[in-house]
Amino acid sequence: MEDAQRLLEAFSAATGVSTDTRTLRPGELFFALSGPNFDGNHYAAAALAAGASAVVVDDPQSATDARAILVDDALAALQVLAKAYRRTLDCPVVALTGSNGKTTTKELLHGVLAKRFRTSATVGNLNNHIGVPLTLLRIPRDAGMAIVEMGANHQGEIAALCEIAEPSHGAITNIGRAHLEGFGGIAGVRKGKGELFDYLAAHGRQAFVDLADAEVSAIGARVVHRRDYSSAGDAAGAFLHCRLREAFPQAIGVLASGGEEVAYRSQLPGPHNHRNIALASAVGVHFGVGLGEVAAAIGDYRPTNSRSEVRRVGEATVLLDAYNANPDSTLAG
Repeated sequence: MEDAQRLLEAFSAATGVSTDTRTLRPGELFFALSGPNFDGNHYAAAALAAGASAVVVDDPQSATDARAILVDDALAALQVLAKAYRRTLDCPVVALTGSNGKTTTKELLHGVLAKRFRTSATVGNLNNHIGVPLTLLRIPRDAGMAIVEMGANHQGEIAALCEIAEPSHGAITNIGRAHLEGFGGIAGVRKGKGELFDYLAAHGRQAFVDLADAEVSAIGARVVHRRDYSSAGDAAGAFLHCRLREAFPQAIGVLASGGEEVAYRSQLPGPHNHRNIALASAVGVHFGVGLGEVAAAIGDYRPTNSRSEVRRVGEATVLLDAYNANPDSTLAG
């Protein structure tokens, strides 16, 4: 195991973390990651020349500078540092996974929680074994909330990401037909995405469970500490109900909790986005964001990432939903 304390000290002396010399900023700690077609160790000298505070390398030949930290595996060192740093944070860490809707829900939730807290969230879709550590290392020490998106295309990956991020809360957007080759079929998807709830259950942490989604609700039953909500109107035991009135060209619906009802109007089309809205709303309400503030945040969010964008092009209305595709997302589009 890499020396977490040594890495933490190097990180504390740096202004951030970089894995790419093309975007490295002076003062950042550079990790020399390697892949099938590149070896980050070859760029360690360039990183130092560009102003890196230090470089983490796993090739002894690249550790000739006093600012080089030699480790057994640079990727493992990045993950060890991220886990150690996460343990210094004193804020809730909400993990999001699912087959579809992760990034849209993450953006909605960021807007909702930012109404009350200094909130840090995954940038773009940095949601894998490299992206999650980078996301954790970008969370300010004084953050009030953190949102970590988790992606996977094989069983075991979400479990590994949970061991790094140690989420205090989590939610699954849905179980769908995505990455079927890697997961080995829909049963494999269910098991792989369910690893988030397995982690929460094993560590006594909290899940948000949509009672209107039979798949997610069945997986969520294993978590003792959970907040049930409903994206399809009233449901027994749900602390937030979300009803959809109209889905296109805008999503119009009602949020209801504790006897209060507030209408929302979203720029996200389609009933599938209503479910993303319901999840973000449920998390926000749990953490004390008022329904009016939630509805305002939902209305403020305008997608700009090739997901659920509605554009006017001349006389035409264009739905730009081109970031990714699988059978379920295509049917929703």
